[in-house]
Amino acid sequence: MFLVATIAAPARGQQPSVRTAGDTTAWTAADDHRQMMRQLGIMALRPGPSGNEQDPNHANYDESKANPFTSLPDVLNLKNGQRVTTRALWTKRRAEIVEDFEREVYGRIPKNVPRVTWKVIATDTGTIGGRRVIGKQLVGRVDNSIFPEINVDIPLILVAPSDAKRRVPVMIMFRPGALAQAVGRPAPAPTRPNPFFAPPAVGDDAPSTEQLIIDGWGFAFLNPTAVQADNGAGLRRGIIGLVNKGQPRKPDDWGALRAWGWAASRALDYLESDSLMDAKHVGVEGVSRYGKAALVAMAFDTRFAAVLIGSSGEGGAKLHRRNFGEAVESLTGTGEYHWMAGNFLKYSASQASFGSRTANDLPVDAHELLALCAPRLTFVSYGVPEKGDAKWLDHQGSFMAAVAAQPVFRLLGARDLGVPDNYMNARMPSVNVGLLDGQLAWRQHDGGHTDAPNWKYFLSWADYFFGRRYTPAPAIRETPTSGAVQARQSADKPAPRTDANSMLAHQQLLAKRTQGTIDVYFEGNSITRRWGATDYPQFLANWKANFFGWNAADFGWGGDRIENILWRIDNGELDGVNPKVIVLLAGANNVGQEPGGDEKVADITRGIKALIDRCRQKAPNATIILTGIFPRSDNLAVVPEIRRINDNIARFADGQRIRYINVNDKLADSTGKLLDGMTGDGLHPTVRGYQIWADALKPILTELLGPPATTDHAPPPTGDPSARRP
Repeated sequence: MFLVATIAAPARGQQPSVRTAGDTTAWTAADDHRQMMRQLGIMALRPGPSGNEQDPNHANYDESKANPFTSLPDVLNLKNGQRVTTRALWTKRRAEIVEDFEREVYGRIPKNVPRVTWKVIATDTGTIGGRRVIGKQLVGRVDNSIFPEINVDIPLILVAPSDAKRRVPVMIMFRPGALAQAVGRPAPAPTRPNPFFAPPAVGDDAPSTEQLIIDGWGFAFLNPTAVQADNGAGLRRGIIGLVNKGQPRKPDDWGALRAWGWAASRALDYLESDSLMDAKHVGVEGVSRYGKAALVAMAFDTRFAAVLIGSSGEGGAKLHRRNFGEAVESLTGTGEYHWMAGNFLKYSASQASFGSRTANDLPVDAHELLALCAPRLTFVSYGVPEKGDAKWLDHQGSFMAAVAAQPVFRLLGARDLGVPDNYMNARMPSVNVGLLDGQLAWRQHDGGHTDAPNWKYFLSWADYFFGRRYTPAPAIRETPTSGAVQARQSADKPAPRTDANSMLAHQQLLAKRTQGTIDVYFEGNSITRRWGATDYPQFLANWKANFFGWNAADFGWGGDRIENILWRIDNGELDGVNPKVIVLLAGANNVGQEPGGDEKVADITRGIKALIDRCRQKAPNATIILTGIFPRSDNLAVVPEIRRINDNIARFADGQRIRYINVNDKLADSTGKLLDGMTGDGLHPTVRGYQIWADALKPILTELLGPPATTDHAPPPTGDPSARRP
């Protein structure tokens, strides 16, 4: 029932040598992954299932085949066979489970992790939902005296009601943020309307931060990737690299999920010293990979009082032993293995010195991770596949894990889901029907890959168990008019789009990169995005007509400036993909509608150069096809600047690893005005415009890849998460 295809072991001459301490610049995820396989004696790994249901190795979505293993490790049996019937015996059993998870799954936090010193570097005040708040920007500086070559800071934004009469509970939320916007100040107004971001509609729930403040909670934004990169190449840097003095991990060393949880624990250390915060009632929250991190933080650090686990999937609340969607093998390839301990690779080994192993050989499973949270407040949240919370996540597998964790909650005096313990026959409640009567809770909402629709349920549930009165936030009464685009900054400095839709799209693209074979990787803004997007079916049809058989995948995102694309690449969207070709078109949103002179031309040129360099770092074997910025008709005054930028970036091409194409003479007349039929809005191409771009790309793709195959194994196309469906 498991895929048995193997990945050939690298020849001895290809094995990386361990580089000298501090020499991490050329270290890739493939290098790191290979050396870990060598440490473990693994010659071949089973590949993870494909998310593309047309592929021969596509993930299983047939529930009748989803449970090849008929039992789970008994959460209430000690290893000596004794039944756990008391709290004292649970303490012993808990220690056994922790040891297994640390050794085989998530890794150990080393005993010599340096101390963290917190410093407030800025304060601000504002208003959220009509309530005055006070905010702090903090940095936790990690003592790097053991290895000064690596610096690690923990960035934290902390906001609380300024009129609170007593200490307030706090939610630590895994996400980046800026202090000004965190205290309710709108983001700087965009230089032009942003048609790519769908703001919340009238009647929608208030943002989670507003719900928290109105209900008398504080919140903290913690950016986990500032502490430990979300890629395998970064394992010799960040907090893991610092403790290891720049050297590769040992098999039971911690992975990124454990490092992110460690950062949340250090934030909790600070909250224990803050007189405004109720450190006895601190929760942690995240979605997708950060949902996994939130669960890991809660399970290992018993000081956390609550967790909201959003769409966590494999490596989170989903049972490893399930054969449905994402699998253990999905987390052992070069794209995601860094989340876990090196030892976790053993459980997808098809050929190794120890033989082969499967998920059924794991000494623990996800129900025991949930059990480690007992009797504290544990809320498992998912959305629905129809809105983007993919079947890949295996919602049913997480529900089964929660059911199997129930006996521990009851043993410790807590209430459970209130359903029978027979997890093999357990079936999820209907969508929007919550099981919220106990300290262990479940709710599948009718939204997408987000926990936003469950925040009001989480808060009212948590308040009940914390002995607080719940104060709901009113629904949105008017559509916000700003905040989707951040202020202008240097194009060569990575910057996130912090609006909810862009963060959701980022998570969608992170998942997409693991769901098929990608030989041609398209990157850019809305011009790129629309071509391969499900919400533009006429363009998607043209995309398929031109690129089917070349395993092409679209990673563009609407409204992105160059610095936003840099941030997305830095934060995992190209990690582990290893495409053969990268098609790059960026800069239209940096050009904008108004001329900016020499300074702007130089800035955009630097930004595109930085983007090329980043792509080469992440995918050193790829050929980059750089496309000149398209003309635009909304203000012909910027046409000379577009031409100057294109002249500059054309010089980056070497005719081999970096190719350059410019189709503007076919899209526009000599003045730069787009020809009739090439655009519908003065900027974005029509099908005719896209075909001109395709006609320029296809000869190069044929040269590099050969003619397109008769089958295609690229990930399924994605769309704008906010797109309204008929």
